[in-house]
Amino acid sequence: MDMKILVVGGGGREHALTEALSRSSNVTICSVMSRKNPGIAALSEEICLCRETDVPAVVAFAKECGVIYAVIGPEAPLEAGLSDALEAEGISCIGPTRKAARIETDKEFCRNLMKDFGIAGCPAFAAFHDVDAACAYIEASGREYAIKPIGLTGGKGVKIMGEHVGLEGAKEYIREIGGEVVLEERLIGEEFTLMTFVDGEHVVPMPLVQDHKRAFEGDEGPNTGGMGSYSMPDHTLPFVTGDDYRQAVGIMEGILGAMRAKGLVYKGFLYGQFMVTADGPMVIEFNARFGDPEAMNLLALLSSDFGRIVTKIAQGTLGPDDVSFLHKASVCKYLVPEGYPEHPQKGMEITVGDHGDAVLYYANVVEERGVLFTQTSRTLAFVGLGDTLEEAEQIAERAAASVSGAVRHRSDIGTRAVLERRMEHMREIR
Repeated sequence: MDMKILVVGGGGREHALTEALSRSSNVTICSVMSRKNPGIAALSEEICLCRETDVPAVVAFAKECGVIYAVIGPEAPLEAGLSDALEAEGISCIGPTRKAARIETDKEFCRNLMKDFGIAGCPAFAAFHDVDAACAYIEASGREYAIKPIGLTGGKGVKIMGEHVGLEGAKEYIREIGGEVVLEERLIGEEFTLMTFVDGEHVVPMPLVQDHKRAFEGDEGPNTGGMGSYSMPDHTLPFVTGDDYRQAVGIMEGILGAMRAKGLVYKGFLYGQFMVTADGPMVIEFNARFGDPEAMNLLALLSSDFGRIVTKIAQGTLGPDDVSFLHKASVCKYLVPEGYPEHPQKGMEITVGDHGDAVLYYANVVEERGVLFTQTSRTLAFVGLGDTLEEAEQIAERAAASVSGAVRHRSDIGTRAVLERRMEHMREIR
C-alpha cells in the first residue's frame, strides 16, 4: 500500500529529500514550499505554495492530502513549531519538536546543554544580551572570538575575529545584531560535517562531508550558505582520524542523551558541524535538519530505501542495518547568481546544457514557460558520483560548466589540490 509523505521546503536540500523518497516504490509525495521548485513539483502528486512557517496552512494541507509522515527540510518551520502541530494531528514528523530544535535555533541553549551535561567538544564561551557588556568583554580579554548571533542566521551570520573582522569590526557587528550574542573561543583546524539519522533513541551516522562556505575560489570572500561539498569513497575524510570520528559520534550520542534527560523528543536529522583541532574534534554548531549542500551528497549516495528509513525513525526502531550508502566519492557544486551573496542578480535567464551523469538539484530558481530564472539565493546544484574523488569532481565540474547565463560556481571544490591543502594544514596543526 502506498504511503503519503509530506516534504516541507523548496530548496536544493528538499529537492534531494524528495528525489530520494521518489526512489521508494510505495511512496507518494506531497510538498509545501513558498516558491515552486520545478524539481520538487515534478516529483509531487500535490503541492501547496505557501510560507513554510504558516503552520495552520501546512497542517490543513497535510490533513487534506492524508499524509502519514512529514519530512521537514528547513530550520524555520521547526522553530515555528510545525512538528508539534503536525504530531498533534497524528502525522509523524521527521523533524524535532520546537523545544528540541533549540539545539540549532538558540546557540545559548546549545552551549549550556553541552556544559551542563559535560559533553565533550564544547569551546569556551560566554553569552550576552547587552551590547555594551559584550563589547567590553572582547575589548578587555584581548582574544579573538567567533561572534555568533544567538538565534537563526541562515548559515551566514557568524563573524570570526582575525578572519572576517578585527576588534572594531567585531564591536560594530555586535551592535548591528543588538547584543544578543554568544562569543566563543576561536578554533583553528579543519571543518567536517557528521550527519546522523535520529529516531529518539538511536543515532545512526552517515558518511563524513566537508562543506565550502566561502564565496570564491581559494576560500576567499564572504561566507555563504555553502558553495559545495564533497565526500570520499570510504565515508571518512583523510584529515579525520579514527579517534576523531569516534569522538564526534560520541558527542552526537551525548546530545541525544541530554535531550532525552530533559524530556525533549528528537526525531529526524541531527547535523554536527565539527572542527578538528590539535586537541581533537570541537563542535562549531548543531543543526536540527539536513545540511545544504551536504544533503545532496548524502542522499545521492543513499542506497537503502529512504521511505523505510522514514518509517523506522517515526517508530523509534532505526538501526545501522537499515541505512547504507554507496562506496563512492561525491562532489556537489552550487551555481549561484552573479553578485551572490551580497548583491545577487535576480531574474536572469539561465540555460542548463548537457550535464551528463551528474545529478541535478534545483534550488532558488523559478521556471516560466520552460525557461529558468535566477532568484536571490543559490540557484541549482550538480552532484557527481565516482569511484574516486577525481572522477566525481570531473563529472560535477563538466555539468556546472554546461550552465550558461549570469551564474558562477567554484571550480576548485572537490579537487585534489584543495584536499591536499586541508591535509597539510592538519599535519601542521597536529
